[in-house]
Amino acid sequence: MRAEPMPCDDSARLLDEVARALEDRAPLRIRGGNSKAALGRAVMGREIDTRSHRGVVSYDPTELVITARAGTPLAELNAVLDEAGQMLPCEPPTFDDAATLGGAVAAGLSGPRRPWAGSVRDFVLGCRMITGEAKHLRFGGEVMKNVAGYDMSRLLAGSFGCLGLITEVSLKVLPKARAQRSVTLELDAGEALRELSVWRKAALPVSGACYLDGRLHVRLEGGVGSVAAAVDRIGGEDLDMRFWHALREQRLAFFLEDQRPLWRLSLPNATPLIGLPGAVLIDWGGAQRWLKSDAPSAAIRQIAAAAGGHATRFSPLPGHAGNDDGNGPFAPLAAPLLRFHQQLKQQLDPRGIFNPGRMYAEL
Repeated sequence: MRAEPMPCDDSARLLDEVARALEDRAPLRIRGGNSKAALGRAVMGREIDTRSHRGVVSYDPTELVITARAGTPLAELNAVLDEAGQMLPCEPPTFDDAATLGGAVAAGLSGPRRPWAGSVRDFVLGCRMITGEAKHLRFGGEVMKNVAGYDMSRLLAGSFGCLGLITEVSLKVLPKARAQRSVTLELDAGEALRELSVWRKAALPVSGACYLDGRLHVRLEGGVGSVAAAVDRIGGEDLDMRFWHALREQRLAFFLEDQRPLWRLSLPNATPLIGLPGAVLIDWGGAQRWLKSDAPSAAIRQIAAAAGGHATRFSPLPGHAGNDDGNGPFAPLAAPLLRFHQQLKQQLDPRGIFNPGRMYAEL
């Protein structure tokens, strides 16, 4: 059996590499486990690897807070929490155990529990980061000029490394539910979305809802009595709990067998069934819809925008390096929002060395 690397504070090396990049005016491509390398535009630059900077820094289960270095594998963090009967409620994917904590926060991806528990951003309490001026700051112990008033720890969630190099994260954690059950029901998609709306108003302890291949899959978590009562009301057949792990990790046949590009549509909770050009998996009770489609980017984004949401392309297009066909993998930003992002980038990374262009060419 291969021995796991020991916990290590390797921040001095990371700082040195950033300082040298500044001297050389060389861009840096931040990498952890590389599990989300296909998400975003290609970044040309020196690789700066965070995986050696790893390990849990502090964890007291009674405080419901864990602090760990950015290179710590999510699987390792989950194992530590599991021993104490606790969890990361937002369920960030581990992607074959390759994902690191820093990458999970930088990408901001959440699992099936997200609509009921919250996103990765909601559980970030604090962080340390190396700025584009090679300063190692802790938020919010140190105040950075011209960005006071921003919750920097949460701004880093979903920034894809464009604002700085995350070195350490403190997260709120929660106890695992006392009872869990999963059921599956045969329904048409419209009826499934209507039932979910009714259950939401009835405050049933739903913590996962996915519609696929003519069946609604529901996860229930909470007290023993409330879960049993919900199962009695919903009915259906028992479902193996491993389904939710496969959904979170994109290991269902839907993700693996269809070779068309993968899109994620983020929509308002109450969005009814809408026509999409391809195979569809409905997650998050309807708020997240995965699409396998060869349709043009503009057409998919127009459908998402008409429903009040946006679309992100999650997999590379054949013949286009770095998941970019000229339209970009992420939904275009309105001019005022783009200016805000550019101003924030200028404050934190004035020479533009961190993951330049990973999200947008203008960043």
